[in-house]
Amino acid sequence: MLTLYDYPPSQNAWKVRQLLQHLGLPYRSVHVAIFDGEGRTEAFRRISPAGTVPAIRLDDGRTLAESSAILAYLAEGTRYLPADAFGRAKVLQWLSFEQERIESTVGALRHWTLTGKRARRAPALVEAKQAAALRALGILDAELATRPFAAGEAYTIADIALFAYASRAEEAQLALAPYPALAGWIARVRAQPGFLDVTHPYATDPHSARELPA
Repeated sequence: MLTLYDYPPSQNAWKVRQLLQHLGLPYRSVHVAIFDGEGRTEAFRRISPAGTVPAIRLDDGRTLAESSAILAYLAEGTRYLPADAFGRAKVLQWLSFEQERIESTVGALRHWTLTGKRARRAPALVEAKQAAALRALGILDAELATRPFAAGEAYTIADIALFAYASRAEEAQLALAPYPALAGWIARVRAQPGFLDVTHPYATDPHSARELPA
């Protein structure tokens, strides 16, 4: 059985849980106490070189880290990843956009806000993240005004990845009201069969207010 190395409040880990739910794949979950330093152990670094979640272990012992790579692997041969080269490349385009421009801005602001770390960040850094996040949400809104899903007409792993943090923008103190196309897309993703409408607050981890160990 596939093993998922998970930290429930992580929306990056949610992405993998969502795809596993869609695919109906059984798995066992191993909790990684990242704010207690478990992600920095030598044993876990052999599974996830950066010490981050999610990561997976296959039945044959092989391991894979980074949410986008895991999504692409698990979606191979399914409706959630196009079979044609261009369609796949469009999905990869939006997976890259999500990691560079959504997760790194909206995701960071959300994490800082929900764990009380925002006040410990330099105001200039917070302002830069906010500006970059709003630019990214604006790009996404403009693109989604032209088609129902991120990579085209069909729901794919690109939508799962983007939804994880873009849909939670208000938890990062970023209003979604100015982005009607984005709001419509959020509703379409939520309407997908098997949508995993479960999130886990950072409050479930009493150590989440800590900085990640170096």
